[in-house]
Amino acid sequence: MFAESVFGSLRRTDQRRWAEAYLHGLISTSGKKTVRRLAAAVSDRATASQSLHQFVNASPWDWAPVRRDLVRWAEERTTPRAWVLAEAVLRKRGDHSCGVHRRFSPLDGRSVNGQVCTGLFLAGHGDALPVDWALYLPEAWADDPLRRSRARIPDGVPHRPIEEQALDLVDALAARTRLPAVPVVADASFHTDADALVRGLDRRGHDFVVAVSGRLTFGRTGPSAPGPTRLDRGHRTYRMFATRTRPGRPADRLWLTNMPHRRAEELLPLTRTLGLAQEAVRSMQGDLGLGDFEGRSFPGWHHHMTLVSAAHAHSRLSVPGVPHRLAGLPVAA
Repeated sequence: MFAESVFGSLRRTDQRRWAEAYLHGLISTSGKKTVRRLAAAVSDRATASQSLHQFVNASPWDWAPVRRDLVRWAEERTTPRAWVLAEAVLRKRGDHSCGVHRRFSPLDGRSVNGQVCTGLFLAGHGDALPVDWALYLPEAWADDPLRRSRARIPDGVPHRPIEEQALDLVDALAARTRLPAVPVVADASFHTDADALVRGLDRRGHDFVVAVSGRLTFGRTGPSAPGPTRLDRGHRTYRMFATRTRPGRPADRLWLTNMPHRRAEELLPLTRTLGLAQEAVRSMQGDLGLGDFEGRSFPGWHHHMTLVSAAHAHSRLSVPGVPHRLAGLPVAA
């Protein structure tokens, strides 16, 4: 059973049941996924909403083992061909949600007020499954003791550049996976320090295909010519190539890879996995309430993102026709 496989690390029976209830509510509730509406979808008890909120926002369960088990469950049912790093901006009102600030959103094409996060996805041939998340904390949040206290940000969580957070996600997945490593795909075209991500992946020995800005400069090893260009970075040879959405149109993305000898027929499918991850983000925002949780606390945000990821995996990979059975709900979380 899905819930037993993914939520088995939760120590208490009531926590495991509330995790299953939250997941069921995310999948079955239409419209905005507030805790109150999720609770009403799974129980008619007057205290269900309070208990569900307690479980998600305040209950001290560790999300890392749940994400580890989600990776294992997903890898048993699909064969990833890429690990995809994709950013998301979860729009929020006000300034109380943990880490909220104004930021340019590539998907929205404009600056919005929200939480900025990076997800790591297992991408196959037709879908991408999120298995880990990092929440970006601006210095205004990380250096403010009052904000840290109110949002329950652990002492060991500092401000870190998005590129470093992305590398942490890759390191964590490399430690969790039971399958051989696959290329890492990412969009760093809006990053101020895309070179840090490229160098970090290279140092770790990962193959990669990364979308970059035309401002990223490298030393050429050959004459300028149309098509793929071989580039030299010290002892490494990279390859830069462009993709376009329609034949005859100008190139819309510039890509850098440390696999210069791979054929275009091998590299182009990898670039398309980024679109699969971005589509998964849109699907979770529209169907599973990815951005509906207020997210005022750091642990609560991670709990919600973990449960939404589990709901996405369940909805994509569970056997069709097999009903999702909801266990009896506990009295309290």
